[in-house]
Amino acid sequence: MSTILKIFVFPAALIIMCLGIDTILGGHITPGGGFQGGAIIAGGFIFCVMVYGLKDTPIRFSKEFIVGLESAGALIYVFLGLAGLIFSGYYLYNLGVDIYHIIPPFIKNIFDYPDPLHAGIIPYLNFVVGLEVFGSLTAVVIAFLGFKKEIVVDGEDEEI
Repeated sequence: MSTILKIFVFPAALIIMCLGIDTILGGHITPGGGFQGGAIIAGGFIFCVMVYGLKDTPIRFSKEFIVGLESAGALIYVFLGLAGLIFSGYYLYNLGVDIYHIIPPFIKNIFDYPDPLHAGIIPYLNFVVGLEVFGSLTAVVIAFLGFKKEIVVDGEDEEI
């Protein structure tokens, strides 16, 4: 890859990954959320890997770390669903403290905007879905980049 491309890609990948984090964190009050944010973060990482290569990329994640993120995302998602099932009888029930009812009416009129504290477990679900999507998409790319094709030419193995 060219030097100009290598100079451009690392800052661009960091900006893309920050956009993905912003998409995850604001997913309960804006369009987007865990899946979109996780895909954006994975896209930034994959962008870097494609230009620099798997071994020379400035953003390094081991396979074990990626698999751990993916597993943690799936496991926490299940636990959040079970918490809803235990406390309400419904899987993934939106648990949360409804603070809006204890705020005095004159303060409600002053701050008449959507309260992010009403989101319950939705921000947590966005976060763990983002971990899961980032981990799975990145693991697939790392697995594909790890494959080597070997051919036999005149009795000798050669890598392509």
